[in-house]
Amino acid sequence: MSAPDHVIEIPVTFGDCDPAAIVFYPNFFRWFDRCFHDFMHVRAGGHRALCERLDAQGLGLMDAGAQFRAPVLENTVLRLEMRVDAWTTRSLRLAYAGYQEDRLCVQGHELRGVFVRRDGRMAAGSTAELRTALGFAED
Repeated sequence: MSAPDHVIEIPVTFGDCDPAAIVFYPNFFRWFDRCFHDFMHVRAGGHRALCERLDAQGLGLMDAGAQFRAPVLENTVLRLEMRVDAWTTRSLRLAYAGYQEDRLCVQGHELRGVFVRRDGRMAAGSTAELRTALGFAED
């Protein structure tokens, strides 16, 4: 597998967990989003800067999912890796893998688009400029 495009480490605390001291599943989706926004900050100055550059309303979520492979417990560190998995003309797919040490605990994905206003409605715009802004060459 190729090297991740971005990695963050998340200290897992009591507040992230259910009464069994296992991470409450919606937190993984919050952490996927955090990883993507940190990636945008590092690569292109952040969400707001990218939207201004792209004349977009936002870089929004169109689909998300996760598979929970092993419990993540409090007082541990989750290493969350993100890869840009695929580009289309209107979307990009992000793949996430979360590890505690070498154990795979969660895999997830997000499908995101460049949201623009067109004829008074929100629509998915072209990803070409986003791809360039984030430092990905055309295939």
